[in-house]
Amino acid sequence: VQLQASGGGLVQPGGFWRLPCVASGRTSSSYAMGWFRQAPGKEREFVAVISSWSGGVTDYADSVKGRFTISRDNAKNTVYLQMNSLKPEDTAVYYCVAGSRMYIPDYWGQGTVVTVSS
Repeated sequence: VQLQASGGGLVQPGGFWRLPCVASGRTSSSYAMGWFRQAPGKEREFVAVISSWSGGVTDYADSVKGRFTISRDNAKNTVYLQMNSLKPEDTAVYYCVAGSRMYIPDYWGQGTVVTVSS
C-alpha cells in the first residue's frame, strides 16, 4: 500500500483545515487507516484512527478529541482528517498510516506539514 498525504499549509489559530490521504496498491478498504504527527523537537504521536471497511470505529488522541474528525471514502481510496479549532500546538508534520490492525501501522506516507500561526 502506498500512501500519499497532501494539503499541508499555514492556517491561523482557531481556523480549520482538512488533510486528504490517497491510498494505492492493495485494497485499501481492508486496512485500518489513521494519522500520526510529529511536532518540532517532539516524538511522533498518535492522532486518530478509523477502522477498516465501513469505518464504523474511530478513536482520537485526547489532545484532539472534539476538534478533529477522521473519515474515509473507500470509493476514492481516501482518508480525511478534518481539523477544527486549530491551535499553535497542532503544528506538526502529519503522517498518514495504514495497517491490518488499528493503532499499529504497517505503512506510512511521506508526511505533510501543517503550521498553525498568526
